[in-house]
Amino acid sequence: MASNRVKITLACTECGDRNYFLTKNKKLHPERMEVKKYCPRLQKYTLHREVK
Repeated sequence: MASNRVKITLACTECGDRNYFLTKNKKLHPERMEVKKYCPRLQKYTLHREVK
């Protein structure tokens, strides 16, 4: 059984650090993810986007 889940990386839009590594179902959510997550370098919550 093939899985539709793929590994993705989330990068901070302000400092560019790649802080989070997740999986998502590409069939249900083909668009790039954008989530507000904590950035340890800036010590605040910032927008993180999916990168290749």
